[in-house]
Amino acid sequence: MFNKILIANRGEITCRVIRTARALGVATVAIYSDADRDALHVRQADEAIYVGAAPASESYLRTDRIISAAQATGAEAIHPGYGFLAENADFARACTDNGFVFIGPSAEAIEMMGSKSTAKRIMKQASIPLVPGYHDKSQDAARLRTAARTIGYPVLLKATAGGGGKGMRIVHDETTFDDALDSAKREALASFGDDRMLVEKYLDRPRHVEVQVFCDNQGKAIYLAERDCSVQRRHQKLIEEAPAPHLDSKLRHAMGQAAVRAAQAIAYRGAGTVEFLLDQSGQFYFMEMNTRLQVEHPVTELITGQDLVEWQLRVACGEPLPVSQENIRLHGHAFEARIYAEDPANDFLPQAGTLTFLQAPEESRYVRVDTGVSAGDEITMHYDPLIAKLIVWDESRERALNRLALSLTAYRVGGSITNIDFLYNLATATPFIEGHLSTHFVEDHRDLVFRNREQDLTRELPAAALALLLHEQRKDKQVQAADPFSPWIHVNAWRLNEPHIHRRTLRCQQQDHVIELEQQGEKYRAVYKGRQTWLAGSLQGDTLQLESEGHRQRCTFIATQDGYTLYFPQGACHFQATLANLGETAPREGDAALRAPMNGTVIRLLVTVGEVVEPGTPLLIMEAMKMEHTVKARCTGTVEVFHFQPGDRVDGGALLLDLRSVNS
Repeated sequence: MFNKILIANRGEITCRVIRTARALGVATVAIYSDADRDALHVRQADEAIYVGAAPASESYLRTDRIISAAQATGAEAIHPGYGFLAENADFARACTDNGFVFIGPSAEAIEMMGSKSTAKRIMKQASIPLVPGYHDKSQDAARLRTAARTIGYPVLLKATAGGGGKGMRIVHDETTFDDALDSAKREALASFGDDRMLVEKYLDRPRHVEVQVFCDNQGKAIYLAERDCSVQRRHQKLIEEAPAPHLDSKLRHAMGQAAVRAAQAIAYRGAGTVEFLLDQSGQFYFMEMNTRLQVEHPVTELITGQDLVEWQLRVACGEPLPVSQENIRLHGHAFEARIYAEDPANDFLPQAGTLTFLQAPEESRYVRVDTGVSAGDEITMHYDPLIAKLIVWDESRERALNRLALSLTAYRVGGSITNIDFLYNLATATPFIEGHLSTHFVEDHRDLVFRNREQDLTRELPAAALALLLHEQRKDKQVQAADPFSPWIHVNAWRLNEPHIHRRTLRCQQQDHVIELEQQGEKYRAVYKGRQTWLAGSLQGDTLQLESEGHRQRCTFIATQDGYTLYFPQGACHFQATLANLGETAPREGDAALRAPMNGTVIRLLVTVGEVVEPGTPLLIMEAMKMEHTVKARCTGTVEVFHFQPGDRVDGGALLLDLRSVNS
């Protein structure tokens, strides 16, 4: 076994590798940028070396500096983690050329699978089913456009060196092909330094099922079941699970064998993942092979009882795989939910900022939290806004899913908007519970996962108002000791000769909702939109014991920096408490200048000064957190001035341009 390894990554990834290395008695070296000087992975490693400025291109993507760090610290091997240089053949080659063991596959295997077009040709020779597409070397835009027309729209543009949804665009017709191609190439170049593209037929509502493979240096190859990663946003995964639901043993075996053939076709070694698209008829197609450990590998670990990072280290040392295929046993079911600093209600816009408060669910044999941040850390514009991975396991899918929902209600994050409520809605949505999954799940069930159905609001908002009232009354009791005789600290709605009516305005789904609560003994008569509901409840800690029209439920009520969330068994209701309008007037539609939604860099201006634009017209493109964001017009108007040019960095909230309404 190695004495010391360097981990060429950051955050949660590096912390994960450190955990196993420490258990094996292996010393670790971390690297860090200006943005990560005090990061958790730096604090956890035995040593840490500075490698450059905050942008990844000046630090975590600098092969020369990483090699120098390994040389300076006496590391014997380099673990690339996942992301950054993990699938960079030149980096793998540089490691071995400088006398370090690269904990991963050979540079040649990475090159073969790193080019999606080359990978398709190899898989075709190995008799693995492929999605119809164009995988040739010519990158002429006209050639790609012709290929798309031949394949038939809709098509999917994909970066040949890509992964994680970067450099990927769905194109529905030829009129939007060129713009989509330009955008995909820019994003691919920024993420991977390679803007080559391929074109594939876009399958309608497939499932995304991937198989974990492992190979040693003695030619032995096995698969460790599969993971369903269908639930995604922006082609990036949100919730993964293992094993995949509704997959019979025959299909599982066929996919596993195909994945092993794929690995053997390139003389693979180490951990890899072969990704398939599974259509509604049960036919699977090779999509790509990730020549690294995947972000979602913990769900495979929990159902197999194996430590895959330990396997990586042992195989890299020349040891054989510790078990054979027939000895792989699956037990129970596992889910992984990715906790992001992002705003699901605003097109999942990443959120930069300081995590002022962070409390994860208590870990146990059922609950695992892989994270790279702690309270006080900053989510910066330079890297992916992942806060943590919440992984749960139990004996059955139903029990594991219940445990996931419960653990999500126990996750507390302050200082940033997160996707926790959104994930809870996913985990408690009936189609998800029933395992009816596809890559279009979020789009197909928006009303469920965003809780914006009228019947949901009618049922949930009165209960939310009651929870808020009980929360306020509890605070009232806590301050009474300071001035027990003041009449102003009470929120009991007392009126002389009048009923006790509490009026609350809750902002939910970007709208204000007025709910009246009339207290009658131990019960409350709630009136919302003319509908009357009788409620009763008590709030102990975070737990709300709620009774609504005779229906009793145990809910969880959480106060956060951006409002409140009431977690029902069937979904989450997130809201803010607003004050009465005291005469302010909303700004006119055309008066407000557009501002940057977050910290980032202006990439491209899409219109010219003096141009008249309609609502929804794309105005400029920003790049932040490794993703592109298009800023669009909010009204019909004339572009008067751009305050930034391509290449300029801007702060969140900065004035981007002036748009004068044609009506002003």
